[in-house]
Amino acid sequence: MTPLPLLQGYPDELQTQAEALLASGKMGAMLEQRYPETHRVRSNKELFTYVQDLKARHMRTAPQLAKVSFDSRLRSVQNALGLHVTSQVVHGSKLRKRRELLVASLFKDAPAAFLRMIVVHELAHMKHSEHDKDFYKLCCHMEPDYHQLEFDLRLYLTQREHETNPSTDPNTP
Repeated sequence: MTPLPLLQGYPDELQTQAEALLASGKMGAMLEQRYPETHRVRSNKELFTYVQDLKARHMRTAPQLAKVSFDSRLRSVQNALGLHVTSQVVHGSKLRKRRELLVASLFKDAPAAFLRMIVVHELAHMKHSEHDKDFYKLCCHMEPDYHQLEFDLRLYLTQREHETNPSTDPNTP
């Protein structure tokens, strides 16, 4: 079995099925059929509004976000798809926290469900910094299909990686 880095930690059976889908060229079609809905969030302003709407619906008491934006460097620099950044800013004698949420630019063209999943993930980090039980409980509260979406996002990213770098083809010796 060829290792699929984004699927490490999942059962071998799932990894084998994913590898077979990738090798047969059916993974992309399967994901397109499962997630046909696109989104219209293209600018940082639209992303900010999208995130604020989700936050207002599920996390009313969470602190305000100063900035929400797409970041084209995320995937390559931090090897992350989104970041929740908190920095401290001094205003005279007052110390304030500034919270920002960054989303990888690849989500501009991703299915709507994947954008929602990554935003939910980053919003959950506003309350829980670690990926613990409470963190995932909050994610599932905001998006009931969170775990399935996370797995399918990993498949989607694996498919994209395979399309841009065919040398990772499991059938190539």
